[in-house]
Amino acid sequence: MVDFTLNAKARNDLGKGASRRLRRNADLVPAIVYGGEQEPQSIALEARELKKALENEAFYSHVISLSVDGKSQEVLLKALQRHPAKSHVMHADFLRVVAGHKVTVLVPLHFINEDACVGVKKSGGVISHTMTEVEVSCLPKDLPEFIEVDMAKVELGQIVHLSDLKLPKGVTAVALTQGADHDLPVANVHAARVASGDAAAEGEESAE
Repeated sequence: MVDFTLNAKARNDLGKGASRRLRRNADLVPAIVYGGEQEPQSIALEARELKKALENEAFYSHVISLSVDGKSQEVLLKALQRHPAKSHVMHADFLRVVAGHKVTVLVPLHFINEDACVGVKKSGGVISHTMTEVEVSCLPKDLPEFIEVDMAKVELGQIVHLSDLKLPKGVTAVALTQGADHDLPVANVHAARVASGDAAAEGEESAE
């Protein structure tokens, strides 16, 4: 398991103008930490350090050790605001983690055994992913970095639903708590589509 640590400084100079100056002059990213019994706190992160952390998929669904002026606290990344054209981070939101209190987090799905999938190998099917992440609820200590979706035994025409996922102990899919109608599709194996040109050629051969 990867351990993530971020360093930050508290900031009192607030507003859009202050945020622009941070990004332009100091190469810092404005952010906020909220939740728990403490008041929300405005902070500034080093853009380079945050960018490096964001390159790791696990960072998005992992408890992070955030040190603000030397005082450490555990947080989760809850939101990112990126520049619409340049994609760099403009602002970040972090939620304080409180021991014994459940958190709701989007966790990535890892699809495994796709090469060995029955519907692909035996029937020539194609795998489609309907979801790439799932929203889960659990205690911070039980938070998984990802959830595996085993495609090995999925047959042609079969759909993998949320209820088919093997979730770790203590982890619940949020959608499933809202009733059977929310048992959403995660992936499926369908017949390969024949290109129109190929279909026409096959038709001509049949006519001959």
